[in-house]
Amino acid sequence: MTTANTETDPVVEDLGPKSAGQPSITRGRMTLLLIAGIPVTVLLASTWLWYYVMSGKLDIVGALGTANHGQLVQPPRQVMTSAWTNADGTPLALEEPRRWTLLIPVSGNDCDANCEQRLYTTRQIHQSLGKEIARVQRAFVTDTSLEALTFSAPTLSDDRPLPESFTAYLMSEQRGMATWTSPEDSFRNVFSELEARPDSWYLLDPAGWVMMRYDGAVDYKDVISDLKFLIKNSNG
Repeated sequence: MTTANTETDPVVEDLGPKSAGQPSITRGRMTLLLIAGIPVTVLLASTWLWYYVMSGKLDIVGALGTANHGQLVQPPRQVMTSAWTNADGTPLALEEPRRWTLLIPVSGNDCDANCEQRLYTTRQIHQSLGKEIARVQRAFVTDTSLEALTFSAPTLSDDRPLPESFTAYLMSEQRGMATWTSPEDSFRNVFSELEARPDSWYLLDPAGWVMMRYDGAVDYKDVISDLKFLIKNSNG
C-alpha cells in the first residue's frame, strides 16, 4: 500500500534575471549622473554670477554685507587696459610676483598739501604691515608728466624739512614707490570719485583691478585691518 506524501513541496518562484540587480544598477546610474552634474551646475552658476556682478546688474556685496572699511568699487576697473605707462614711458606691466597696490592718484601739475597727506598716510600704512610688507606696494598715478609736477605742500606731515622739488620729495620721502602716468580720459574713468572726494586713494588687487576706495574719513588702523584680511584670504 502506497502512502501518499502529505508534505507540500515548496514552490520556487522564478523571478527572472532582471529583478536581482535592477534597483542597484538604476541607483548607480543616478549617482553617476548626479556627480557629473555638480561641476557643470557650479560652472554655469559661477559664470552667471560673474556676468551680472561685472555688468553691475547684481550687487552681491550689498546683498550679503561686508566687513571692510573702504568703499568697494562697483564694478571693479581694470588698469591694464587703460594705456598707463611707467615713469620711463614704457607700457605698464605688473611685476612678478603680483602684489596688492596702494594707489595714490593726483590730477594736474601740482602736489599740494592734500597730495602730500595721502602719500604720507599710505607710506605709514605700508610700513605698518610688518611681515606682510613685501606683499604690498605703493604707486603714484598722475595724468601729467612727472617732470611737470611741482610741490606746493607748505609742510611735511612728519615735520621733516621741505624738499626743493617734487622729484627731490619722491627720492627722500617716498623711496620705493612706483610712479605711473595715465591718459587724462583713462584717469577720469578709473578715479571717477576723485573730483567729489579729492582725498581719495585706492586699492589695486594683484590682477590689476581697482577694487576699493579710501579717503580721509577712514582710520589708518582700519585700512591695515582690511589689507591683512585680504592678504590672508587671497593668493595675492
